[in-house]
Amino acid sequence: MSEKKSILADLEGIGGISRLLLEEYPHKKCIAFFGELGAGKTTLIKNMCTLLEVKDDVSSPTFALVNEYHTHDEKHVYHFDFYRIKSIEEVYDLGADEYFDSGQYCFIEWPEMIDDLLPKDCLEVHIKLINDKREYTIID
Repeated sequence: MSEKKSILADLEGIGGISRLLLEEYPHKKCIAFFGELGAGKTTLIKNMCTLLEVKDDVSSPTFALVNEYHTHDEKHVYHFDFYRIKSIEEVYDLGADEYFDSGQYCFIEWPEMIDDLLPKDCLEVHIKLINDKREYTIID
C-alpha cells in the first residue's frame, strides 16, 4: 500500500519540503514531479540540487529533455523535462531507462508524458497551487 503525505507551504517553505524529500526518502532516487505550468516544479528541484551540493547551474531542460549535474562528491543528478516530447520514442532514444537504472538521482518534470516508462518505485510529488501557497502531496 502506498503512503501519502500532504503539506501546505508558501514558496519560502520550499527548503523544508526539499529536506523532507531527501531525508525521509533517501532510498528513492527517482522522483516524479507533477503540477501545472508555474506550480514550482523547477524551483523545488533547484532547491533539492542545492542541498545535494550540485556544482552546476540548475535550469529546466525543456528543450534538451535532460540536464546532467555533478555534485561535489562526484555523483550525478539527472533532471528531465518531458513537457515538449512528441512521442515516447524520443524518450527511448534518449536512453531514459538507463538513467533511471543508474542509481543516481533522477528528477522528472512532466512524468505523465512517459507514464509507461516510469520506474514502479518512483516517488511522486504532486504540487497544487492554492492561493499564494502550494500543496505538496507525496506518494510513496
